[in-house]
Amino acid sequence: MSAAAAARASRLLLPCLPQTTATRLLHASTLGVSQGAAREASGSFIHPAAVVHPDAVIGQGVSIGPFCTVGPSARVGDACQLHAGSHVVGDTELGEGCIVQTGAIIGADIPGQTVIGENNVIGHYATVGIKCQDLKYKTGDECFLHIGRNNEIREYCSIHRSSKSCDCTVIGDNNLVMGSCHIAHDCKIGNNNIFANNTLFAGHVVVEDCTHTAGAVVVHQFCHIGSYSFLGGGSVVAQDVPRYMMVAGDRAELRGLNLEGLRRNGFSDQEVRSLRKAYQKVFMPTITTESSFEERLAELERENELSATPAVSFMVESIRMSFDQGRRGVCKFRSWNSS
Repeated sequence: MSAAAAARASRLLLPCLPQTTATRLLHASTLGVSQGAAREASGSFIHPAAVVHPDAVIGQGVSIGPFCTVGPSARVGDACQLHAGSHVVGDTELGEGCIVQTGAIIGADIPGQTVIGENNVIGHYATVGIKCQDLKYKTGDECFLHIGRNNEIREYCSIHRSSKSCDCTVIGDNNLVMGSCHIAHDCKIGNNNIFANNTLFAGHVVVEDCTHTAGAVVVHQFCHIGSYSFLGGGSVVAQDVPRYMMVAGDRAELRGLNLEGLRRNGFSDQEVRSLRKAYQKVFMPTITTESSFEERLAELERENELSATPAVSFMVESIRMSFDQGRRGVCKFRSWNSS
């Protein structure tokens, strides 16, 4: 059957349907005739009720379910699966082997780009790569989101593009972002992190590697979360969390080292002992100690035995950087010596 004949047949079947429905099904029918051979040759399956723009780039072995939409600037990599009712819009690149589950929306019809790497799972009704909620964003500005490989982004998560063309929201590799989490504009997320349900990151937050948040954690804009740290459930984090540390509370306070996280990530007993000594020296001064926080930190740096341990030097570096210009300082310890 020719494309024209298929279109006529579709119109005969659609007299009582709403115009938008008729248009969608007519487009799907025409697409099936004009591009069916190419799709079949590539091993891809596109459901007749899906709307895939002719200019979209579809890889080999792709499965697109019913009521999906794929926009004209979209690029869908090999072996991707778009479950029923999911959408890929705008200038969006979806890497090989990605799964987009029902109701998820990837990208937006605004200037800029969303790039998602290989083997990511986008959960039900998640919105990834949409416009930010920063009032400073100017309509028409380009904005960007880059996501790495092997991430699992669960149901109802929202991940926004950058707020300006010179920046980019970035998520690395092998992260688990559980249900209803929010990652705002211009955040920088590293690798191998676990964010439990309802973790909320405001704009410009930096999260390093191998961190773990419990549920319902809120992180203030521009905060830095150091590698191997743990944020306790319900915490409101308004200042930086140095590497290897654990915080909890509203406002979050330092509660010691993340000992379980260090153990799980293969830190040796000697490294953990050195970190504990360093932590106690800086954050747990005795009642009789009259030195200031800065003096205690400098004294730790002068101790060759401790400062020679790479983990300790990384911890000190993390603390120092938290007091750089424009940074928020570190979360307080409940018996902080402010002398």
